[in-house]
Amino acid sequence: MILYDRANQDCDTLETVLAEARGLSLIKPFDDAQVIAGQGSIGIEIAVQAAAAGVRDAPVLTCCGVGGMAAGIALALQSDAPDLRVRPVEPEGFEDFMRSLAAGKILRNATGAASICDAIVMPQPGDLTFPILQRLYGGGLVVSDEEVLRAMAMAFAHLRIVLEPGGAVALAAALFRPYLPQTVIAVASGGNVDPALFRRALEQHTV
Repeated sequence: MILYDRANQDCDTLETVLAEARGLSLIKPFDDAQVIAGQGSIGIEIAVQAAAAGVRDAPVLTCCGVGGMAAGIALALQSDAPDLRVRPVEPEGFEDFMRSLAAGKILRNATGAASICDAIVMPQPGDLTFPILQRLYGGGLVVSDEEVLRAMAMAFAHLRIVLEPGGAVALAAALFRPYLPQTVIAVASGGNVDPALFRRALEQHTV
């Protein structure tokens, strides 16, 4: 395990240097064609389950950092369920995808911002994922850390699942954005949460 200072060190540069120094092949967990294709299998499952439930037209809310999962799901839905449109969800202060898509170019997040959603706190959209979502984007959403904590507590209370903050942003948007349509598909991803933070979610947001 190699730790780094997210606020002052660039992860892309660090991993590139390490890969070159050790003679390794660098496979990014998001901005890689095969990784995006693998994450697209989620979209295939969504299309199948939505069809079985009679859902033909609904927003598909996905957690979004660099956009690998959102892009993969969007590509799969384009083929199997084109009326299900991906809407990436990001934490406040790290809505780089929403800003970048609005601007038509990749923009970076400001330094110094903080969020509990560490799994999806990234500097900017991916080079591969950005053009995919430019074409298939259904509109982005942003949620606060407190909304994420509430979503984590509700997921545990009602669904009996443990979600990490970054994996709960889509659920938070589905729960706390009343302007969304009645039928919404939300992807919940990841259970790697610090015990103290999970305890905080449960204690502060009893359901």
